[in-house]
Amino acid sequence: MPALVLLGAQWGDEGKGKATDLLGGSVDYVVRYQGGNNAGHTVVVGDQKYALHLLPSGILSPTCVPVIGNGVVVDPSVLLSELSGLNERGVDTSKLLISGNAHIITPYNVTVDKVTERFLGKRKIGTTGRGIGPTYADKINRVGIRVQDLYDESILTQKVEAALDVKNQILSKLYNRRAIGVDQVVEELLGYAAQIEPYVADTVLVLNQALEDDKVVLFEGGQGTLLDIDHGTYPFVTSSNPTAGGACTGAGVGPTKISRVIGILKAYTTRVGAGPFPTELFDADGEALRRIGGERGVTTGRDRRCGWFDAVIARYATRVNGLTDFFLTKLDVLTGWEQIPVCVAYEIDGKRVEELPYSQTDFHHAKPVYENLPGWSEDITKAKSFADLPKNAQNYVKALEEMSGAPISAIGVGPGRDETIEINSFL
Repeated sequence: MPALVLLGAQWGDEGKGKATDLLGGSVDYVVRYQGGNNAGHTVVVGDQKYALHLLPSGILSPTCVPVIGNGVVVDPSVLLSELSGLNERGVDTSKLLISGNAHIITPYNVTVDKVTERFLGKRKIGTTGRGIGPTYADKINRVGIRVQDLYDESILTQKVEAALDVKNQILSKLYNRRAIGVDQVVEELLGYAAQIEPYVADTVLVLNQALEDDKVVLFEGGQGTLLDIDHGTYPFVTSSNPTAGGACTGAGVGPTKISRVIGILKAYTTRVGAGPFPTELFDADGEALRRIGGERGVTTGRDRRCGWFDAVIARYATRVNGLTDFFLTKLDVLTGWEQIPVCVAYEIDGKRVEELPYSQTDFHHAKPVYENLPGWSEDITKAKSFADLPKNAQNYVKALEEMSGAPISAIGVGPGRDETIEINSFL
């Protein structure tokens, strides 16, 4: 049975939550493999809307096991709050598994994140201020706190002391902030231990045994390809690897186990935070996309920057991730435009460029080269098959598929769980 990776093929916010939830009833495990509560998914089930930040979207499916992998950074207070909120709404969260090797976002990580971003001023990168980057930095610097450390007070204290030795110097001498006490951090973290313990497991072992037993495992990335720390629009990126390779390291499953890689594409393009965005719109069309698409960050509450579809970054995502399929979301948002521009290439210093430039300078100077495709005015939210779509909507999908380099196997025509056209089965 397959192991599938589901990831964002743009700058995030493409609708991964809906896609994961759609597959959740058909898979046995849904795994978050990177990121933290800086990612947000909105899932609509019937007349109920769920905003998930840290938990895998598959937690809404009663038939699968949701897993937080070792590559995720976990804020215990956010985790427990999210679990409590779902339990109050009648969602069974008891199957959740959390890797003992996942790193903990500590109170001092959040503090460092906020003061650093404020200090950068005009050079800020658009962090959510939730401590994600500093936690990953601690992980790389080998002074991080892991979930398993909550169950050994001596080790926990030693690690907190080691981390704060340097951080308190920075906070007090560089940022003029009060030093953080070791004891108060240790006490707060230990307070979460008993509540989290029922979920903690050796998830690497669990997932590999599941695949050996022919279970279906879905790996869910947060953010998107262009926010990848290695392959995104650096430095305006996240601190981990949302690309397909991150699924292997962030969950402890070898690449030979992955059978399908599905990229989520929005029918136009959005991003949150700072950084280059060639097709960004500053006119009435951009405002209409934002309003009709409900483009506000699930986690941040910030308005998303909106622009036309960018085939250059779609092709790049196909290449970097080895995509086998696309899930095209929010096609319904484009209903009503007489003509729909699509970016097919860039112009950089007077030259046409059809692939993503590796140079940060070139990408900042890239101007979109558009082709206009005929739009449609018919309501498509009730469409159940590709043939139900207006001819111009069909042609738009076919054009995007040809430009992007992988087949579009599913199309979102509305926000609801059942408002999806399945062209090719993912399983």
